[in-house]
Amino acid sequence: MAEPRLAVRRKSRSSSERKRSRAPVQPIAASSPVARKRQSSGGAGAPAETPGSNDSEEDMFGDYDSFYGNDSLVAQVDDIEHKYLQDKNMGVKAAGEVVLGNLQSGDHQKDNFSASENVVGLKSDKEGACQMPGSDRAGGYQELTESILDDLPSSQLLYFEKMDELSSASRTSPVSKGRDECVNSSSDKVRDPLSFYTGAEHRNRPTDSSSCSKRVLFKTESLKDRLKNAMTGNARAQTLQVSKTKELKEAVLSEEIFVARKAIESSSVDIGPFYGLPSKVKDLFRQLRGIETLYEWQHDCLMLESLQQRKNLIYSLPTGGGKTLVAEIIILQELLCRQKDVLMILPYVAIVQEKVRGLSSFGIELGFLVEEYAGSKGRFPPIKRRVKKSLYIATIEKGHALVNSLIETERIDDLGLVVVDELHMLGEGSRGAILEITLAKILYISKKTQIIGMSATLNNVGDLQKFLQAEYYSNNFRPVELKEYIKIRDTIYAVDSKTENGFAFSRLLNFKYSSNLEKADPDHIIALVTEIIPKYSCLIFCPTKKSCENVASLVCKYLKKEFRAHREKEKQDLIKNLKSIGNGTVCPVLKQTIPFGIAYHHSGLTNDERKSIEETYSSGVLCLLACTATLAAGVNLPARRVILRSPYVGNDFMKKNQYKQMIGRAGRAGIDCAGESILIVQEKDKHLVQDLVHSPLENCYSNLLLELTKGMQSLLLSLVGLKIAVTHEEVDNFMCCTLLGVQQQLLSKEKSLSEVIKDGLENLIEKGLLKGRISEQDHNSKSTLTITPLGKATYKGSIDLAYCNLLYRDLKKGLEGLVLESNLHLLYLSTPYDMTSTCSPDWMIYFRQFNQLSAAERKVADIVGVPESFITQKASGQAIRKNVDNAVVNRLYLTFVLYSLLKETNIWSVSEKFNMSRGYVQNLLSSAASFASCLLHFCEELEEFWVYKALLTELTKQLTYCVKTELIPLMEVAGVLEARAKQLYNAGYKTLAHLANANPETLVRMIEHLSRRQAKQIISSAKMLLSEKAEALQEEVEELLKVPTDIPGTH
Repeated sequence: MAEPRLAVRRKSRSSSERKRSRAPVQPIAASSPVARKRQSSGGAGAPAETPGSNDSEEDMFGDYDSFYGNDSLVAQVDDIEHKYLQDKNMGVKAAGEVVLGNLQSGDHQKDNFSASENVVGLKSDKEGACQMPGSDRAGGYQELTESILDDLPSSQLLYFEKMDELSSASRTSPVSKGRDECVNSSSDKVRDPLSFYTGAEHRNRPTDSSSCSKRVLFKTESLKDRLKNAMTGNARAQTLQVSKTKELKEAVLSEEIFVARKAIESSSVDIGPFYGLPSKVKDLFRQLRGIETLYEWQHDCLMLESLQQRKNLIYSLPTGGGKTLVAEIIILQELLCRQKDVLMILPYVAIVQEKVRGLSSFGIELGFLVEEYAGSKGRFPPIKRRVKKSLYIATIEKGHALVNSLIETERIDDLGLVVVDELHMLGEGSRGAILEITLAKILYISKKTQIIGMSATLNNVGDLQKFLQAEYYSNNFRPVELKEYIKIRDTIYAVDSKTENGFAFSRLLNFKYSSNLEKADPDHIIALVTEIIPKYSCLIFCPTKKSCENVASLVCKYLKKEFRAHREKEKQDLIKNLKSIGNGTVCPVLKQTIPFGIAYHHSGLTNDERKSIEETYSSGVLCLLACTATLAAGVNLPARRVILRSPYVGNDFMKKNQYKQMIGRAGRAGIDCAGESILIVQEKDKHLVQDLVHSPLENCYSNLLLELTKGMQSLLLSLVGLKIAVTHEEVDNFMCCTLLGVQQQLLSKEKSLSEVIKDGLENLIEKGLLKGRISEQDHNSKSTLTITPLGKATYKGSIDLAYCNLLYRDLKKGLEGLVLESNLHLLYLSTPYDMTSTCSPDWMIYFRQFNQLSAAERKVADIVGVPESFITQKASGQAIRKNVDNAVVNRLYLTFVLYSLLKETNIWSVSEKFNMSRGYVQNLLSSAASFASCLLHFCEELEEFWVYKALLTELTKQLTYCVKTELIPLMEVAGVLEARAKQLYNAGYKTLAHLANANPETLVRMIEHLSRRQAKQIISSAKMLLSEKAEALQEEVEELLKVPTDIPGTH
């Protein structure tokens, strides 16, 4: 029934009020309309629900105690109507306006309020309108109204406040004055008025009192019947077998979102139960993340006035301080309250996938979509959703392509918020240049899109603030104290800036070394490790991949046998799991180290292996990881102690940003009381390390000029292509809005920024990507530039300008004789150009692979320019007279690797066949999938390459998943890799629908090495993907059924 649902809803809200306190701080939100209303009610519980057992249509609502205990709702309305009609001397005109306005608004508010809520608005306002100046009647009605208002939903209180505003214009009679007293008594409960009254136009409409009176009488004659009919209809509709609990939760959630959205629109700091969000969000953070309360800095940051005013914001905290949670709350505010799409930009594919898994559960519960834009995944432009809003989680490159597509389709204003994690990436090579271009376009084009940037390592914040037009918030908070040490020989020194040389003696290592052990472990790694493991966890950062494996082998070789007993069965399970991933093969080093709880972690592992090792480390089965610096910037794997094997990363001395990120992994919130980092230093590096530890963080500088083809030239091309700037003058204006524009003083004195732009535009014209003329004399030439078809294909395909002409020639040449007997020729065209420089072919392997090709496949080698005689001579060690392009030779060799991968779908066997590391093969596969996707978008823009479109669509899918066809639907789910997909398929989960409707407990029971948390994440991700696909199909149906507005003869 509609009416009992209201009673229960109020009951559930009052009981949930206790959960909404925001310890450790009490936020300003306590003074929200909702909170004030509850305080005024004195905490009284809602009336108990009376089950509607009477099926009689006439008397169905006779005994119902709706808002206060004694009378029927309908009887009360009827009674007040009679009192109103008996008073012939009332200001009929004013009252008529109120009644008509309420009835009008009741029709328009059905999406947000139930019928009975509108009735209360009508009833209470009529009481106010009927109020006589006499003190007895005024007192009685005021007491009655207050008792009703105590139990009203917050949305209705806001409605009353608006009614007060609307009626203020007609306060000329004693009647109006009496009504003011009544309404004002309730308006104390609601301090923040909101404008959502749909009948407001009645206020200023001229009308005579007699016609108004007739309309009022006409309305009131049928009001009781209309109410009964509406309520009876609602009651009958409830006979469907729907979960009552679910229905009530949805009702509460819907109303809270509505109130929060309206409150945020009013630009008030006082925005609702959980930072302007439904209390359900707080419950979800507790259930899914185990977060009971926010840190004080998080509360302060969320309550910043700059955020309330939707200004851009940069905030900086140490690693592990809880930056991401603040960003997620701001994202949910944008999606739920402001009803806008959100883009979240993250640095790596693995982090994007982890975040998609983590936020899919929120999307399912709160009704928004989570879309992955990484590798080859993502639609351009994204589907325009009818109802649900989208959270796009993207890598830097995909985020840029997404923003371009939104600008092109004039939908950039749909994007309400852009969140950038690791903002310091702006200063890191080509990816920094692409990130700068993305943010500059948003700042220049859309004044409605808010930008939030966060990082643990920022120094020249002033430049970034100026670039992003942003406020800045910083805090040194860490949930766990971090103690920094360095080790020289067998002495540990604490890092202490107060001492003369920056280090203070702490202790000597207490570990007896034999002469053999001293030789094997001169850096005393075993002594440092055995102080911690297996009780606590430890990370050792090593300069190279080989060093990681050596350290892991060394440590386990000298550990005591007791270490094997710690969680022995789970370690054996991990080895079995790795064996199944490698089709019966396990890395010999891991086979040796895992029984001791030790493993290595670097890019030489496959995605499946890395994921298994990360999961077992997080659960405590593995207690020590020897890893490269990439882990510090990637997934979140904290430890009690972090050891830095050397102050070098590869062959380069470590940067302060890298040092801070690595030591930031020390200390696990909620587990450790402190974290510690130990940097192993040789005597010769002591002074360098002193500077490293005590120096400020590196500045963040623009990379637009350093990365010319992916930076400046790419930006200029897309500016003209998207019509953002089409003259030299307009381009100059845009460049002032970039980080490079802010840092112009860093340019060499020989050339100004305008001259650099001029050179870039001329270069693009020479390459045939732009058309137009740049005047030699006048830098502010008004001549318009236009983009060529090749230029448009280049920027829409996100092709590196260094290779765009070469790619065009290769594709054109391919059309002359595309070999389709197998996909070898197509694979060659999809092999990334930028990986050829890292490839060194083994000529005997090359020769063997070439000999296994069919006659048609050998023809491919001839077409691309690698003759059989060249490979034969190279394999036999003969001198080569013929000039052959090495880049083409290397590219064909990588194509053979990809060709073997698609046939065998096993990275282990292919890496052994070509004598390459598993990680390199995995990286080649991922890069090829991404490049094939870019190639597809490139070909879509050039009519002459129409034949490639269908072929590349299928090839992209094969490269993305590289598994048997039946596993592809399962691998579309975020976080499900090949090994897990095989387990699920063998257990009977063969489709997306199977996974989306799975029971987590059953899944845990049937799938080995699957935790309950992982099972829930997989199910949520599958539900989200299914929801996305269903929405997309629904959009298509709506588009097909839409009636055209330009049908001939209709006007």
